[in-house]
Amino acid sequence: MIGSRLRQARLVAGLTLDEVVERLAKSGVEISKQCLSNYEKEKRVPRADILMVLARAVKVRPAFLMKEPAITVKWVAYRSQARLGSRKKEEIVAQAEADAERQMYLQEMLFSGERPTFPLRRNVCSGEDAEKAAEDLRTAWKLGNDPIESVTQTVESNGGMVIGHAQDNVRFDGLSGWVNNAFPLIIVNSSVPDDRLRFDLAHELGHLAMDCGTVDEKTAERLAHRFAGAFLVPACTVRQELGASRRKVSSGELGVLKKRYGLSMQAWMFRALDLGIISEGHFRSMRIRFSAEGWTKKEPVDYVGDEKPSRLLQMTLRALAEDLITYEKAVEICPEAAKQIEPPTRPKESQTLSAQELLRMPRTQRMQILDEAATVAKGDYSQHPELTDFEALGEADLHE
Repeated sequence: MIGSRLRQARLVAGLTLDEVVERLAKSGVEISKQCLSNYEKEKRVPRADILMVLARAVKVRPAFLMKEPAITVKWVAYRSQARLGSRKKEEIVAQAEADAERQMYLQEMLFSGERPTFPLRRNVCSGEDAEKAAEDLRTAWKLGNDPIESVTQTVESNGGMVIGHAQDNVRFDGLSGWVNNAFPLIIVNSSVPDDRLRFDLAHELGHLAMDCGTVDEKTAERLAHRFAGAFLVPACTVRQELGASRRKVSSGELGVLKKRYGLSMQAWMFRALDLGIISEGHFRSMRIRFSAEGWTKKEPVDYVGDEKPSRLLQMTLRALAEDLITYEKAVEICPEAAKQIEPPTRPKESQTLSAQELLRMPRTQRMQILDEAATVAKGDYSQHPELTDFEALGEADLHE
């Protein structure tokens, strides 16, 4: 347990084994890279005093390293370019699992027993199957055939988790899985344009909604693309907007549709091709033009949506308002919460009075101040079990 938590904390902090060793050396603790690796692989268990220094080095509380993970995540799909590198992939997974654990902490606190609305996975082996799977999900979520204002808020409203992980180099696309075999979890690159972000979200939903059986990875990705297009704009809506058959479609028309539905111009071209509305020849000619104009990288029409996750912030503010967590715990779970609320202020006396000043006060006044301080401390200890970690350590553990 300690090893896996130590590795997770190190990856979240963006540190290599060598960098942790360097930090430990600055704290006066000499540990080899091999020793640290053995800790992570759980071949060795660090002493309590080493554990506390390790916790500081990877920027977590000692209690985090000694606590069993509160969730399990079964990853279904990971989309990225090969250039992203294995270390960066591991960092993104570790961060995603840490974020999901914080969100589930509040989920179980505020909505214990509630489960997401999500249909059973549909067996899919063709584009038509993918269209039907998208239709099933829209039906389950009562979306009808209208444009989806926010994919993120739609997922969150139905019990799913969406976490943005900004990657300016656009080498990471998306990651999806199940938390505790019940809650859909989607990680996306939040640095891409909104229309791309919506498509990536829908694509990851496809991996969660479809069971592609034994098809190869490339085919599974194509089916997820087909699902994404169908989820954002159902077939009946595409035909309503474009007609059953077209000899050609203009880029200006595609731009209008992009703004209305939040689906890129190029994705609209694929929808028209997949549904047999335009021919392969016209599709190729449009692709050639888009490439020549530079529109494959930056389309001439922008779509501005609202795809920022808000569920974690809302739950954090609610738990804080109901005195279920402290201000410090709220900021730990969701740093963004610090922008929404003022930190609590302590009574002036508790900030400035020394022990001597307390002793000079009348006993009644002194006991009142001590009672107030005890009440505050009780709340702190109940919300932060790590404050009592020392109780699990013997005196010998604290000395060389």
